[in-house]
Amino acid sequence: QVQLVESGGGLVQAGGSLRLSCAVSGGLFSRYGMAWFRQAPGKERELVTAIRWRGDMTYYADSVKGRFTISRDNAENTVYLQMNSLKPEDTAVYYCAAGAYYSDNYYDRHAYGFWGQGTQVTVSS
Repeated sequence: QVQLVESGGGLVQAGGSLRLSCAVSGGLFSRYGMAWFRQAPGKERELVTAIRWRGDMTYYADSVKGRFTISRDNAENTVYLQMNSLKPEDTAVYYCAAGAYYSDNYYDRHAYGFWGQGTQVTVSS
């Protein structure tokens, strides 16, 4: 069973930065596409960014392009989300997800079946 544990959330002022980490165990990490989703109160969970299992292709939602960067370290079985120029509208619970096993559909929100517990990110204005 694949297990994911996020860390790095917190409270930051608008314009600041945070780096989220997601440690993965129990599966062949290097073969999974990895993604970060977020869910704000009263809203649906949305796909923020994703990275292909090879690490060579990425997807970003328009709302975070140019500000967020996803990366992965297959040696450490960890995926990261660097968030810069944070805005109050980025406030949400951020979830790490694994899926799109050995597949090219890493950008498909329906491709992810393993989830972390979530970490809160709050951006104050």
